[in-house]
This record gives sequence, structure tokens and C-alpha cells, in this order.
Amino acid sequence: MFSPGQVVATPAALALLQEHGASVPGLLHRHLIGDWQEMCKQDRDANWAAVLEGEARIFSSFDIALKGHAGKPIKIWIITEWDRSVTTVLRPEDY
Repeated sequence: MFSPGQVVATPAALALLQEHGASVPGLLHRHLIGDWQEMCKQDRDANWAAVLEGEARIFSSFDIALKGHAGKPIKIWIITEWDRSVTTVLRPEDY
């Protein structure tokens, strides 16, 4: 649906993905086709507006595993900048 530009990732995100058997290409594909079901409606709507208008960043959040007894999700974020020059794969705490 849009160009990711240059794709980069934080070392911590890459380590987390490897630890949990997730892949950058798989999550990036989901980001690029608009697979945003793990996000709230407001964030999904903002992404659709960004795709259609091309003037805002596009943000995805993916649950790649569950952590601990409470089953808290482990998340990876993917953010494409407003000008589509770069897409970054990161952990929320890397932001």
C-alpha cells in the first residue's frame, strides 16, 4: 500500500525477534498491507488517513509473544516516517 523507504531496526528489536522466532520480513509485510488489527480503532483510522493523504507517519504494533504468568504481550513496533523515507523496527522501550 505504501513504500517503506529504507528499513532499519534497533539491535534490541532484532534480538527480541530472534528470541521469539518472529521475523522482520513477516512483520514488515503485515505493516505494508495494512494488517493493523492489533491496534485500537483510533490508531487504525490514523494509519488509513496517513496512507491516503501521505502526510503522517504509519505506526504498527505487533504482539510477538506472551510474557510471564500474567500473559502480558511482548510487542514490536514498526514506524514508517511521514515522508516514507525510512521504516524503523523497534521495541516500545526503544522509542
